[in-house]
Amino acid sequence: MTDRIEKSVELNAPVARVWRALTDHKEFGTWFRVKLEGPFVPGAVSRGHITYPGYEHVVWEARVRQMDEPRCFSFTWHPYAVDPEVDYSGETPTLVEFRLEPTAGGTRLTVTESGFDKIPAHRRPEALRMNDGGWEEQMKNIANHVAA
Repeated sequence: MTDRIEKSVELNAPVARVWRALTDHKEFGTWFRVKLEGPFVPGAVSRGHITYPGYEHVVWEARVRQMDEPRCFSFTWHPYAVDPEVDYSGETPTLVEFRLEPTAGGTRLTVTESGFDKIPAHRRPEALRMNDGGWEEQMKNIANHVAA
């Protein structure tokens, strides 16, 4: 069992464009498939509803940790918290960090989600598996979004 997920993608877009896709709540919502209630604010909770088919019942909630333009955007959340009958608020959240680096062809975006070792043992393997696949898909989604 690992404590983290890390995915990287080379994006054919400048850092400023990728930063906007990550930190503008409407753009983030478009590629991430979530309808957020308002802008991201460091220290504040961001909420909305997932728009991905089959997960529309899920309330998306994350606490914004850092917005260090244009290098790092991070938040904490409860991974794979999709059961409406479960209160996940007592669990330690994981940390999601998006790091941007300029490259010759555009931007290297790396997402790291860490802290899975603090997720309750009975749901840790599924949360890790689902988020690993989820971040794979989200890297494709943001690549398509910034290329459009």
